[in-house]
Amino acid sequence: MGRLMDGAWRAVRALSVGMAAMWLVGCASPITAKVTNFNAWPADAAGATFSYAATSQHRGELEQATYEGYVGEELVKRGLRQAPAGQAGRLLVEVFITEAERKKTVMEPVYDNALTVVQPWGSMSSAQFMSGPRYVGDRAVEKTLQIDSLRVRILDTKGTAPGAKPRTVFSSTAVYEGQDEDLPHVMPFLARALFQDFPGRSGRVTSLSYDASTGERKR
Repeated sequence: MGRLMDGAWRAVRALSVGMAAMWLVGCASPITAKVTNFNAWPADAAGATFSYAATSQHRGELEQATYEGYVGEELVKRGLRQAPAGQAGRLLVEVFITEAERKKTVMEPVYDNALTVVQPWGSMSSAQFMSGPRYVGDRAVEKTLQIDSLRVRILDTKGTAPGAKPRTVFSSTAVYEGQDEDLPHVMPFLARALFQDFPGRSGRVTSLSYDASTGERKR
């Protein structure tokens, strides 16, 4: 009987661990971006061409080109056209990426996997096992948060006098603040968030979340 109970306990303990693992996977954090938008988008810009302006970014050429490509894909989806290689478009697009870290103390829920047996003196067939994560309180935890940002500024050269600076018609920043996400993984989500409601309402700050695995927007 002792060996039988021992085996039952091991089986329930294994089930508890499995349930806890599934619970943690189901609670994986989405990628959330905070977007700040300012624009004075010209009414006649539909179908206009765009090209990338030279910026002061010091990222590797391929890395910068990749992030610019994410921005370009979103602009094309919204009816704009990339100018042929070597030609300047009507719209000049500037793409800036920044990375930073900061410490933050947060309160985290604490769970245990305690097992409870109801009716322990009955037969095995009548014993009821309860298992799974159980909330037992909160604790203060210091975390290192990564802060990744994508800023896009679009300048309109139409009507600009020779030698004059084109006017800014769109300036928007998408910021991710979280953990355990590499910059190359975050950037496509930031580009999507930044152009989600393009050109959007000027002066608006919004928060958009995406499923980190499927890329689908979370409502």
